[in-house]
Amino acid sequence: MQRVKPILERRSSGRFPIERDARYKIVEGKAVILGVGKTVDISSSGIRFTTESPLQMGRRLELSVSWPAQLNNGCPLKLVALGRVVRCDNKTASLAIEKYEFRTQGRTLANGGSS
Repeated sequence: MQRVKPILERRSSGRFPIERDARYKIVEGKAVILGVGKTVDISSSGIRFTTESPLQMGRRLELSVSWPAQLNNGCPLKLVALGRVVRCDNKTASLAIEKYEFRTQGRTLANGGSS
């Protein structure tokens, strides 16, 4: 009988299947590319999400995710993560989080955009 080797998990943190509305923004010089999708899963170090069109590996982007918790039981929050695309196909992309923060829904995104 042949032994099957276990598949090693390379991710440093566990992923949680969380589906939330998401918006992404890519800034290329003076051009801004906007898109919408949904998260597929989230960990402390990355987010996999659906995309409107394929994204390029290594591309830096800002991803804004509607968060299920509210501030003071009434103010909607969003998670804003900055990072690089580390995996992608025609329908999904994975973002390696470099920096993140929680914001209230009414605040504007960095670089002059709005949510």
